[in-house]
Amino acid sequence: MKVYFDNAATTPVRSEVIQSITQSMYSTYGNPSSTHAYGRSAKSALETARKSIAKQMNCAPQEIIFTSGGTESDNMILRCAVKDLNLKTIISSKIEHHAVLHTLDELEDNGVKVEYLALDKYGSPKLDDLKRLLQKDDSIKLVSLMHVNNEIGNLLDLDQVGELCKAHGAFFHTDAVQGVGHFSFDLKSQPIDFLTAAAHKFHGPKGIGFAYIKKNSGMNSFIVGGPQERGLRAGTESLHNIVGMQKAIEIAYEKLEEERQFILDLKKYFIEKLKGLFPEVHFNGLSESLEKSTYTLVNVALPIDSSKAALLSFHMDLKGIACSKGSACQSGSVADSHVLSVLQRPEDVKKLPSLRFSFSSFNTKAEVDYVTKTLSEF
Repeated sequence: MKVYFDNAATTPVRSEVIQSITQSMYSTYGNPSSTHAYGRSAKSALETARKSIAKQMNCAPQEIIFTSGGTESDNMILRCAVKDLNLKTIISSKIEHHAVLHTLDELEDNGVKVEYLALDKYGSPKLDDLKRLLQKDDSIKLVSLMHVNNEIGNLLDLDQVGELCKAHGAFFHTDAVQGVGHFSFDLKSQPIDFLTAAAHKFHGPKGIGFAYIKKNSGMNSFIVGGPQERGLRAGTESLHNIVGMQKAIEIAYEKLEEERQFILDLKKYFIEKLKGLFPEVHFNGLSESLEKSTYTLVNVALPIDSSKAALLSFHMDLKGIACSKGSACQSGSVADSHVLSVLQRPEDVKKLPSLRFSFSSFNTKAEVDYVTKTLSEF
């Protein structure tokens, strides 16, 4: 049996999305910047996609900037914020995606002040500490905190953080790569200045995503060249991928409640099975919670003999199961991922192998049975 439980890494592309991509490649192959009929047809498809995505996010079409995905979008927003908004301080956390953390490292090397707020023992930001950092001085600040943690699934209260930023005159950026397509957004009313998304996290194609940049934010070009994407991101747009992303996000929100409940039931079933087989199982972060973490993933530290821990992910792969290591096993010892390393976990738990299992509507309870049985037999 083959089981794909690594949907937080990427998701299978829906058949309807593949059809829309193929159709676009056949019929709308003009350059959207060309003025002839082929170009006008491509431009029309491009702007139709932009309007559709903006409708799903409830924002203005001109606030959607097409990029190659989450990493580029994070880089664009953070680097342009420093370049164009007279930004002096960025506040973030140590458990952000490396697209944010490594960008912050470079910005810090170039003189930007980077502050990391305190987290509670589960890895959630302490808002009192965020308030303290926002009040620290009068410099222009940006807060960058992810909506859904990609390893442990913790959910951020976007409205609460956004209002806090707004009250202190700070910009708010959220990496919502794990959230878009799985949670509803209302960007006209939510206090969010910048947001990033990637199509391959919601059953769309890889290599395409978007940045939400609130109008009149003052952002200027990130990639220079042609006038594409309001001059912010030069280069001929990947129209077939954009059309594919449009179809993927339309289906994601059309089926949101139905698929959310289905996947949530899978997560609950998976947790129950794990607890039955491993009474001493430990759930990393808030991933066991059905309210405070995303419904799409679970990150667990398994009570498995340390002498076999290094072989666990290899064993799962041999059994046809795709999941992710929550930590790296080397020489019989467990070295935590950058996310797990900051969690205040018991010492005995830190020695256990951790795995992340992430689900989609393409998965089944029979697959959960097979995966948990395989774990119990290891």
